[in-house]
Order: sequence, then structure tokens, then C-alpha cells
Amino acid sequence: MGAHSRTGTVPAVRPSRPEPAGRDRYFDTLRALALVRVVTYHTFGWAWCGLVFPSMGVMFALAGTLMAKSLERPAPKVLRSRLRRLLPPFWFWGFFVVLAMLVHGWMPGRQIVYWVVPLGDPPGNAWGEQAWEILWYLRTYLWFVLLSPLLLRLFRLAPVPVLVLSLVPVLVLGFVWSGPDNRLGSALWDLSTYLFCWMLGFAHRDGVLQRAKPVPVIVLSLAALGYGAWYAFGHQADFGTYDLDENPLAQAFWSAGFVTLLMWAKARFGIGFAALARFRRLDRAVTVFNARAVTIYLWHQIALVLAVPLIDRLWDVPAFETYLPLDSQWFLFGVGWVLIAFFVPACGWVEDVAARRKPTLLPGGRAARMGG
Repeated sequence: MGAHSRTGTVPAVRPSRPEPAGRDRYFDTLRALALVRVVTYHTFGWAWCGLVFPSMGVMFALAGTLMAKSLERPAPKVLRSRLRRLLPPFWFWGFFVVLAMLVHGWMPGRQIVYWVVPLGDPPGNAWGEQAWEILWYLRTYLWFVLLSPLLLRLFRLAPVPVLVLSLVPVLVLGFVWSGPDNRLGSALWDLSTYLFCWMLGFAHRDGVLQRAKPVPVIVLSLAALGYGAWYAFGHQADFGTYDLDENPLAQAFWSAGFVTLLMWAKARFGIGFAALARFRRLDRAVTVFNARAVTIYLWHQIALVLAVPLIDRLWDVPAFETYLPLDSQWFLFGVGWVLIAFFVPACGWVEDVAARRKPTLLPGGRAARMGG
């Protein structure tokens, strides 16, 4: 997030040049930007956010790169490691969410098993929906992790054709068969939407992007961006918006084009962002975001929910009512980040325990990757 077993007809593919030791600050910065964009979107609801920076496509591509790297070890060991890193933070967060929903009248059935292993969307009531609706990402990530040994073998049979064909499933769902209207259907849509980005992570790790010629990469990326934008704006009447989060087909193609250019630029030009170390506070922030990526993602919606009653109390103080922009979404955004800053040390230590590291309130050394 031993060598990977291969048949005699599938050669081991290695990156064409060794990666530098230590953290890759380019990828770290992209992951931090993706998390900031997620919080921004959930605060303001700006439809154009996904066009400016398709955060989920970026996060899946980065996770795919890390997964391909990890699968240089035996697959069962890698899968156990991923589950161990992902599930305890999810359980810790889920304990509070489930308890709160029980207090507010929710009565779970057998589907509560998805709160143990989120292979399907965990159930909940309307009261807690703003908290649990983000779990589609963890469910999709978990399925990609479990499927990665097979997907990586398939990718290495014919890297470029398989990468291009990874956009076919979302086209099938969009134009041929929309899938079942249940948890399986939701999972199929999300997996199909971000399959290309996950496989793109494989392509980066195996050096495919570095060897790719600029003209085809740029032309095909721009074509994907163009189709994604056309489908988003051309089908506003169907979805009620051009928001990519509401339009899986547009999301798939826009993310494919956008993330391909980001990953190809990294592979082609060796962008490292090493100069980030000169800006110590910014560099530290990027480190914290990466070490606590799961925590920030899980708890940010709760932070935004709690910010509303907190701001309501501030209206009772005349000075605050007079001098603070209490009715501004930007003020909500700021309070939300203050609460996220509280949750990082209060809850982030679970990520350290899950990764078998010494628990720390605020990471300062080498950051842990999300799913890494």
C-alpha cells in the first residue's frame, strides 16, 4: 500500500533504474495534497474540485505502486501485512461510530459483519451517514489489495495492453450492463472506476512509464482527459451536476489522464521534491500527513460534523459573534482542521500499533505509508 511467484513464461520485471533510498517526497506530497483536497471537498462541496485534482485516483495509483513493490515478497505475507495495517485503525474508528449510531436508535442485523471486514459497505443509519459514507474507499482499497497478486501477474503478461484494457470494465458498466443494485454493484462500479489508476501504479513501479515515449503518453492522456470532461459536462442533465464523484465514467477517464501525466512526469524526469526539506514546517506536515493518512481520512468527516455544534456555541459569546466569521464555510474549514489536528495525536497511534511500531503522538521521523 521472497520474490513474487511467477511461471517460467513470465519474466521478472524490475524498475529500469534503482529508486533512491528513503521516502519519495513527490509521492508523499501528492498524497498529502489528495487528503487536503478530500477535506476541502467535504467542507465546501465544490463540484470543480475533482477536475482540479482527482484525489482518489491519485491515492489509488500511489497505493498500486506500493503494492507492486511489496509483492516482491511472498503474497500471503504482504496481504497479512496490509490487513494488519488497515483493519485496527478502522476498528478503532468504527467502535465510536457504531456506538454513536446504537445510541441514536440504530439496530444492526447480520450485515454488521462488514464493520469487521469491510468487503462490502458497512450498514448504518441516516444519523451517522456523513461519517460512514466515506468507507467506500477502504472497501475498494481492500479489494484491490486482495486482488493485486492476480492483477500484477496479469499486468506483467502484457503491460501496455492490460493497462489500456483496464478501462474496459467501466465502459461495460456504463453502456452495456449497469450491474446489480446492491453492495456487489457498488463494489463493481468503484473497482472499475479506479482499476486503471491502480494498474498505473504497477506500470510506474515496473518502469513501464519511464520507458514510454512522450508523444503517445501525452496524446492518450489528453484524449482521456477530453473524454472525461466531455462526458461530465455533456451529461449534467443525467447526474444533476458535472461533479466527477457523481459520474463514475467521467471520473474514470479524467483520473486516468490526469494521474498518468503525474506518474509519467515522475518517471520521465525523476521529480523528487527533495528541496521540500528546506521548508521544515511544510516538510514536517507532509511527513505527518503520510504517517497518519488512514487517521486523517477516517476522522476528517467526524471533525467536520463536530465543528458545527462547536461553532454554534461560539455564537453565545458576544465578542466571537462580533469579530469572528462564524457563518463562513471557511471558518468551518479552519475549525475542522483544528479538530483533525486533535484526532491525529489522539487516534493516530493506532496506526503505529497496527504497523508494529512504537506508538507516537506526532510522527517526526520516517513516515508510514498508507497501506505501505
